[in-house]
Amino acid sequence: MYLTQGLKRAAQVDFDGTSTCIMAPDGSERRRSWGETLGRVAKLASAMQKLGLGAGDRAAILALNSDRYYEFFFATAWAGGVFVPINIRLAPPEVVHWITDSEAKILFVDKAFSAMLPALAGKIPSVQQIVYLGDDDPPQGLHAYEAILKAADPVPDAERGYEDLAGLFYTGGTTGRSKGVMLSHRNLVSNNFNVMSVFHYKPGSRYLHAPPMFHIADCVAVFGQTQMANSHYFIPMFTPEGTMDAIQRWKITDTLLVPTMVNMTVNHPKVGEFDLSSLERLAYGASPMPEAVILKAMQVIPNAQFYHAYGQTETAPLTSTNGPESHVFDGPLAYKFRSVGRSAPGVEVQIRDENDVEVPRGEVGEICVRGPNVMQGYWRQPELTAQTLRGGWMHSGDGGYMDKDGYIYVVDRVKDMIISGGENVYSAEVESAVQMFPAVAECAVIGVPDEKWGERVHAIVRLKDGQSATADQIIAHCHEQIAGFKCPRSVAFVTDPLPLSGAGKIRKPELRKPYWEGHTKQVN
Repeated sequence: MYLTQGLKRAAQVDFDGTSTCIMAPDGSERRRSWGETLGRVAKLASAMQKLGLGAGDRAAILALNSDRYYEFFFATAWAGGVFVPINIRLAPPEVVHWITDSEAKILFVDKAFSAMLPALAGKIPSVQQIVYLGDDDPPQGLHAYEAILKAADPVPDAERGYEDLAGLFYTGGTTGRSKGVMLSHRNLVSNNFNVMSVFHYKPGSRYLHAPPMFHIADCVAVFGQTQMANSHYFIPMFTPEGTMDAIQRWKITDTLLVPTMVNMTVNHPKVGEFDLSSLERLAYGASPMPEAVILKAMQVIPNAQFYHAYGQTETAPLTSTNGPESHVFDGPLAYKFRSVGRSAPGVEVQIRDENDVEVPRGEVGEICVRGPNVMQGYWRQPELTAQTLRGGWMHSGDGGYMDKDGYIYVVDRVKDMIISGGENVYSAEVESAVQMFPAVAECAVIGVPDEKWGERVHAIVRLKDGQSATADQIIAHCHEQIAGFKCPRSVAFVTDPLPLSGAGKIRKPELRKPYWEGHTKQVN
């Protein structure tokens, strides 16, 4: 099992077929065949090796979606390296941590993020070379992507596979430290076969990369659709009109959107002006999906079949799915779409108690996962790896139950994680930023209901005696410390000490309760 096999097969079975397509900066369409893409990947891999990338070395990328981002994934694997996609919403100090922790040797950056380079200067010593993905002349000291590719001779595929590390996907840490999830070739290829089965990928499909390509959810299609020799279409980043225009222009058949994106699209005032009838399969997941939104989506895009996906980066990422057979309102599967579906064919799921004993159907416990898709562990964090993978099972940190038919329902998080607009936000990281504000005595960060984002980040703050601060001041302070999507969107001030448990921990369920009264907290 190795990722580049899918690319080689695609060129073998459909050499002249469309592999990638994007609108170029001059407004023209840049379209490449599988044969062209295979050749470019082999040459880019050669260029990366000349720039110093050895077997097992890391190459990072900070960029918007593009066909070159796609080529980067496969060229890194072809060269024998390990890819490190960087969240485009991070603040410079966080980008520095991801790069230095992974010890990336090469950094790929596009025009949108080249302006961040001065803030990184002198802080990322592992990076020996920087490659510029833009079409214009590169900033001084950077290598032009097309130039290094043109100058290179193709090299044979390194054919690293199976248990070899393929990618480091960083995710937030419950202790405030981001952790690199180690996914092997076997993890990602196993996920490909799970996804192809349950999402019903069909030959000849046209997939739109609308979610950010740094996210493991989009990599489902990067690798899975390639395995099927299907065509990849790219927009730089999601906007409702841009997504609908792309679906109409390219007659897109498949895509994946987080619920916030679905909501913004189907409730957009111009949705009726676009022809979305080509869309056959729409997957969604990564955050709570309000029932009203999925109902609206089923009305607006009646030709599409809907698939609810549940998983984590640690499971490469698919754990379970709920297909179109469950998106119904009568019969034995009526409203089963409220669950996160049943385990994927190559995945084993159990609901376990605090003693790691499986609980009876209908009882709440922690969702635990086992299978070839489960990560190797956390990069250079052996204790956390041992705790998360104890007993051979990946402990998700999500609380849930399984019904008699094997459908899994997620009811709450064991970890204090907030999912806002499809992004994972770990409260400890935000609390650390809030606590750095001089006037703050203590704080707790929780997720509260939000119609647009599913959940929003909310800080409950007690100030030091005699000190003062406003919500705007605290929020502005956080924006200097962490990525914008992690910052509190609202702040409540209290005068009494925050409630503590017997172990001295803040009792967050008690703090959440008044905000969630009258709401069904869905955690997907």
